[in-house]
Amino acid sequence: MSSSMTNWKYIYFVGIGGIGMSALARWFNANGFNVAGYDKTLTTLVQKLMDENIEVTLEDEIATIPAEFVAEPSETLVIYTPAVPVMHKQMIYFRDNNFLILKRSQVLGLLTKNLRTIGVAGTHGKTTTSSLVAHILRHAKVNSTAFLGGITQNYGTNLLLNEPTDNLEEVFCVVEADEFDRSFLTLFPEIAIVTSTDADHLDIYGEHEAVLESFRDYVSQIDDDGVLFMREGLDLALSTNAKVLTYSLDSGDYFSDNIHIEKARFVFDLVYPNGKIDGIAMKIPGYHNIENSVAASAVALHLGVEPDKIKEALESYGGVKRRFEYQLEEEGQIYIDDYAHHPTEIEAFLSSVKGLYPGRHVTAVFQPHLFTRTRDFAAGFSESLSLADRVLLLEIYPARELPITGVNSEMLMEKITAKEKQLITKDKVLSVLADLNTDIVVTIGAGDIDTLVEPIRNLLRNSIVNN
Repeated sequence: MSSSMTNWKYIYFVGIGGIGMSALARWFNANGFNVAGYDKTLTTLVQKLMDENIEVTLEDEIATIPAEFVAEPSETLVIYTPAVPVMHKQMIYFRDNNFLILKRSQVLGLLTKNLRTIGVAGTHGKTTTSSLVAHILRHAKVNSTAFLGGITQNYGTNLLLNEPTDNLEEVFCVVEADEFDRSFLTLFPEIAIVTSTDADHLDIYGEHEAVLESFRDYVSQIDDDGVLFMREGLDLALSTNAKVLTYSLDSGDYFSDNIHIEKARFVFDLVYPNGKIDGIAMKIPGYHNIENSVAASAVALHLGVEPDKIKEALESYGGVKRRFEYQLEEEGQIYIDDYAHHPTEIEAFLSSVKGLYPGRHVTAVFQPHLFTRTRDFAAGFSESLSLADRVLLLEIYPARELPITGVNSEMLMEKITAKEKQLITKDKVLSVLADLNTDIVVTIGAGDIDTLVEPIRNLLRNSIVNN
């Protein structure tokens, strides 16, 4: 731990319910700091933090901040997420009273300075890939910690803690390196993976070229003696002094071969420069997840993990919550939930569903996330959603944004070519689904659509029982 971290007695999080923020909150809580925070919604994750004795307020009022956290500004570190509105009352108070305020990414940068950092970046796939790396290392008993962007099924958490040691330089730290707001530029990894550099977060970047420039800056910060594992076809190799190795689904220094489906599992061989791992049967489905597994395995092989340990780990990996997460798997009814919120992610998800269940009828319930993202990628959303047989489209989840005139879900409807499609409000989803004959149902999105998951699962389960 950086010595500057020992200056703080109290750590207050503004936006504590975010997946990355909650992992940091757990780390500080586990290491003896007093932790509290604000979030606007009582989500499952916020409730779990409360259950772990972390005080969380749902009101943006100064009076709801615990008194000891504001008694002496020099003893309290405030950590915030850029998703918090500029005029947030608590943030204004902290600024006006000279508290030290840092972004989550800045704090993560401080924490990882003394560790051997493995940074996983990319506009898609970073959460699954980073959790795969963490799971392989944990299975192989490599001393490591991990700050993840999702709740792992294997461990039920987004934070894995390392074994105590007097030499932190022996500990590997797996961290999801987030390009949003250029947050990953606080990291200086020894090993890096970059999964993709597609256009996204254009509300921050303005144009795709700025996104690419940010990724070039990120890989330039890899240790000169380090390694970049880059998806084949990305244009980043000239931006780093580190060794560059490539991977993809079917080409590069590391790739998959002989992909097939056995007993509803994707099975593949992993080909690497000095050999091959045969017949890996993944629990988690999807061609994109095979590619993510190739990237994670490349890092593990580089670190000397034995191939048989890698195979065991991949086959026991249960995935991340809301990433191709099965909610119901019965003969007459399947329900899968996924966090996809970009056209490329939706295409990968729906293509995998169709590949796994050829000829089956797919009903997709999708909630767009952000007005700017919907505006910038409207045509792509319509095209990717058209892979479904039926689309139930919800209104846009605004998150940190104010509405933009003329930007709404109706923009997507006209070009969706699915056989059936309708625009509905979130409160009508259950009643609409109840009146439909469904085979495979999927929910897609990064907003508050996750609050519908349990009610939809119960509805579909009851329909099986009653029929």
